[in-house]
Amino acid sequence: MPTTMTYREAVRAALAEALRSDERVLLMGEDVGRYGGAFACSRGLLEEFGPERVRDTPLSEATFVGAGIGAALGGMRPIVEIMTCNFALLALDQIVNHAAIMRHMSGGQFSVPLVIRMASGGGRRVAAQHSNSFEGWFARLPGVTVLAPATVQDARTMLRGALREPDPVLIFEHILLYPVQGEVDEQADTDIRRAAVRRPGRDVSLITYGGSLPKTLAAAEQLAAEGIEAEVIDLRCLRPLDTELFLDSVRRTHRAVVVDEAWYTGSLAAEISALIMERAFYDLDAPVARVCSAEVPLPYAGHLEDAALPQAAAIERTVKEMMAGHG
Repeated sequence: MPTTMTYREAVRAALAEALRSDERVLLMGEDVGRYGGAFACSRGLLEEFGPERVRDTPLSEATFVGAGIGAALGGMRPIVEIMTCNFALLALDQIVNHAAIMRHMSGGQFSVPLVIRMASGGGRRVAAQHSNSFEGWFARLPGVTVLAPATVQDARTMLRGALREPDPVLIFEHILLYPVQGEVDEQADTDIRRAAVRRPGRDVSLITYGGSLPKTLAAAEQLAAEGIEAEVIDLRCLRPLDTELFLDSVRRTHRAVVVDEAWYTGSLAAEISALIMERAFYDLDAPVARVCSAEVPLPYAGHLEDAALPQAAAIERTVKEMMAGHG
C-alpha cells in the first residue's frame, strides 16, 4: 500500500534506509547532526546512528567534500550534504578536478562512489547567494551522474540507485519541493537514468526537471482546459540525459518548450534545444522555445523574484504563442 509523506520525509526515509542497510554509508555536512539538517532532512538520524555515521562538519565545503572523496576512495559510501548549490562552488576543485576524473586519471584503478546532495532553486525569498539553479553547470561535467528528483517517489528511491553507482552522483533537491506531499511505494525502485512522461499529450512537448515540474504540470492543466494537450517530460537525470525519450516525444508532438530555472545563457535548456535541432529538426512545426529565469541575480523581494523565475503563466503563454504562430 502506498503511503503519503512529504518530499522532506521521503529524503529522510531514504537516508535512514541507506544508513541501516549498509554500514559503509555515512552522512556528513553542515548541521546534518544535532540540528537535523538545514531543511530538516536528517532530523533524528544522529540519535539513531550516532556521531560516527552522522557527522557535523566545519563550515568549509572544500574540506568536507574532500573528506568525502577520501572516504569513498577508502571503501566507504559517503553521502555529503551541501546546504545549497551556491555553496558547492566552494568545492568545485574537489568535485571537478578530483572526484569526477579519478577513474580516468588512474586508468580505471580507482573510483569515487560519493553521493553529494544539495538544495537548489529559487522561490524562498533567500536572495541571490542561496537561490540559484546550477544543475546545468554540473551536468556539463564528464565523470559524474546528475539527478534532479522532482516527485516525492523519486526523492524516496533515487538515493538508493545513486548509492549503487561506482562514480560520483550529484543530487539536486529543489527547495520548494521539501513540503510537497505525495504517495510513495516503498517497494518500488527507480531507474535513475530514465526520464519520465508525467502527462501524455499530442500537441506540444514540455521538457523540464526538478522544481519546475509542478509549474509545468499546472500550465499543462490550464492548456488542456483550452483544448491544447501538452505532454510533460520530467528529465530526472540531467547527466546522462535520456535523450531518446524526449526526442521521441517531440517527433510525435512536433513542438517543444523547454522549462529550466537556470538562466538562458549556457543553460541546460540550450543544450536540449540544440539536441532537438540536431536530431529532430525536420519533425518540428515551430522553433524550440525556452522558458528560463531572467538574466539577473535572483532578487530578494518577493514580487521581483516571482517575476524573474519561470512561472506557469509564462509557460502557458509561450505554448499559446507557438500554437497561434505556427498552426
